[in-house]
Amino acid sequence: MKRHTRFGFGHRKFPGGLSRGVRLLIGLGVVGALVGGTPVPAAAVPPPPPNPSDSEIAQAQAQVRAGVGQVSDLIEQVAAADQQLAQLDNEVAIKREAVNKALVDLQNARAAAEVAAGVAAASEQALRDAGTQIELAQKDFDEYARASYTRGTNASTISAYLGAEGPSDVLDRAMVLKLVADSQKSMLDGLQRARTEQANRDSEARKAKQLADEAADRAAALKSAAEQAIAVAQSALQDQEVAKEQIEAARASAQARLDSARSNVVGLQGQREAYIAWDEQRREEEARQAAAEAAAGEAAARVAADEAARQRAADLAAQQPSHTAIDDDAGGYTTGDTKSTPKSRTWGNTRPTGSAAIETVIDRGLSQLGVQYAWGGGDENGPTKGIRDGGVADSYGDFNKVGFDCSGLMIYAFAGIGISLPHYSGYQYTAGKQVPSKDMRRGDMIFWGPNASRHVALYLGDGQMLEAPQSGSRVKISPVRWDGMTPYAVRMVS
Repeated sequence: MKRHTRFGFGHRKFPGGLSRGVRLLIGLGVVGALVGGTPVPAAAVPPPPPNPSDSEIAQAQAQVRAGVGQVSDLIEQVAAADQQLAQLDNEVAIKREAVNKALVDLQNARAAAEVAAGVAAASEQALRDAGTQIELAQKDFDEYARASYTRGTNASTISAYLGAEGPSDVLDRAMVLKLVADSQKSMLDGLQRARTEQANRDSEARKAKQLADEAADRAAALKSAAEQAIAVAQSALQDQEVAKEQIEAARASAQARLDSARSNVVGLQGQREAYIAWDEQRREEEARQAAAEAAAGEAAARVAADEAARQRAADLAAQQPSHTAIDDDAGGYTTGDTKSTPKSRTWGNTRPTGSAAIETVIDRGLSQLGVQYAWGGGDENGPTKGIRDGGVADSYGDFNKVGFDCSGLMIYAFAGIGISLPHYSGYQYTAGKQVPSKDMRRGDMIFWGPNASRHVALYLGDGQMLEAPQSGSRVKISPVRWDGMTPYAVRMVS
């Protein structure tokens, strides 16, 4: 009787009569396909990103620290240059006023010299007039003397006596003649005295003119010296301005290097974090691959065990005299889907916190040192044109200036870390965590006036603060003023 054996493998039926060797080859082929013929697919892992060493990161951080120190030194140099410029401005103003004084003194001296010259000229004219009068009187006296001599010494007396009507008349005529002679002599003497006095006055007038001329010469010399002094002061001021510009250029260059160094640190740290994330993903994929391979091995072992069972069943069936149907409902084999979705991670810029955020705020504020004050000026992008206040700020022309007021400077500084502040110190006072002013620390805002309505500044530590003080001034570093400070400071960054 023909023996017929039916094997069930999955959903395929193998006809009876296949030899034992053929059936074994089929089973081994299935195992080979599961284990070696078709590998378990592995999830794609991207190539590893750069992984900077600890020394590279430490070196970059050291460059940042060095850059901060250099920028701080240059900021102090700029502040010192500003102070020197202010001092030189004062010196120029003083010397300018000295020139004005010298001009006034010169004008007064020249006016005095002109008056003295006029007096001297008038005195000389009076002296000449006196001389003329003396000459005329002398001429009259000389004519009288000549007439007396020509007619004889007593001619006039005898004539007077001969015409007299009596002794008393003779006496009267003699007295008249004596009086005439005495009057002429007295007048001549008086004219001589007047000429002498006029000569003295003329000498004094000429001396006064000489002194006035000397005073005018001295005033002219002082004016020349004052003009030379202001020229020297202005030259020094210009040299200081050039030096300040050079320092500011060096500060800008150092700030650029500092920004680059900070970006480098952030980039290296980002690379390190990206590498760590990649390594985590690689480990997860390797673990999944190992699990998949282990599952494939277990499946192969089950196939081999099933094949061995089938073989034993086939051997038993071959020993039976009658038809035996053996069904194997082992069914299919699956390795199971061991793949899992890798953990996703979002990368990008986040708001800095801690000391990094504080330094960003301070560096951003310090970058505006020297910018002029403009009431109502400043926003998150930088200095802006001021506005009218109808009073003090208008008198300084703030509405035509581009700069910061105190709260505008705070807006710009904190915008560097994504914090938006209102343009009013009173509102900024309640924008963050209030801490006692005695406990304030670097990066806190400090306030003055009732409800912080008067002024706000940024505390730098060591008793120093950054502020935009008032109209007519500029953004600068100042010692902390405790008088009138509010009881609380405001901390925007923890």
